[in-house]
Amino acid sequence: MRNTLKVLSLIAALVAPLAAEGGSDTKGKFFFKKTCKSCHTSGGSAKEVTPLSKTQAQWKAYFAAGKHKKGAEKLDTVLKPEQVKDVQTFLVNHASDSPQPETCGG
Repeated sequence: MRNTLKVLSLIAALVAPLAAEGGSDTKGKFFFKKTCKSCHTSGGSAKEVTPLSKTQAQWKAYFAAGKHKKGAEKLDTVLKPEQVKDVQTFLVNHASDSPQPETCGG
């Protein structure tokens, strides 16, 4: 019984950041790779960006500002608002200081 409670507590702790952001981690990864990585990759037209590029707090601040291209345009000109929420969830959940850091790969 105690082991079951420990496992359920661990699952809840891992799922909580996703629920708190209100977006889909899986969709966010898809939209990030489809839309953002075309420019934000090594050798691309913009600085390389991965979830590891920022901490969770830095990603949250970035999305709270809602700006892209060093503040030159709004994020919702690049992605639909629901896609922005999904990408935010993915980046925050896999940031450099998250329990599950990720580079995003190919």
